[in-house]
Amino acid sequence: MKKIILSVIVITTLSLANTATAQNYKTALGVRLSSSNAMVNNAVSIKHFINERTAIEGLLSFGDPLAIGALVEFHKPLAAEGLTYFYGAGGYLAFLKTVNTTTQKTSTDPNIGAQGVIGLDYKFANIPLNLSLDWKPELNIVTDINFEPAAIGFTARFTFGK
Repeated sequence: MKKIILSVIVITTLSLANTATAQNYKTALGVRLSSSNAMVNNAVSIKHFINERTAIEGLLSFGDPLAIGALVEFHKPLAAEGLTYFYGAGGYLAFLKTVNTTTQKTSTDPNIGAQGVIGLDYKFANIPLNLSLDWKPELNIVTDINFEPAAIGFTARFTFGK
């Protein structure tokens, strides 16, 4: 019975979502805080909508590792004004410092990988603020094959344009 009620709620929400607009801003710049040791973790985030429902997000993570990532995100509106859910994928290039324990020398190894994203995005109506909560798993492909599934992030951005 609970599954039927949940299904009805999900279907109703998705049907109401088609009547709302997808985004309420054109570009946003801010900070993404991450809960894990992903290659692209705490980062500066810039998101730009290329059309009504498609955005490109760039991430620049300082520290160790130094990383740059890009995502293409598809936004779908929900019933609440200013609220969308989104999903997408992209890639990253990271530079990780490693120490050789024998020689005590440090080197910087490049890491290349793929990342996916799914989350919620909210734009406040009266102030230029956008908040986002997402799950961004990463698959490191080059140098060190590794999967990081626990990358939950919270982003706060200042918005520009409409």
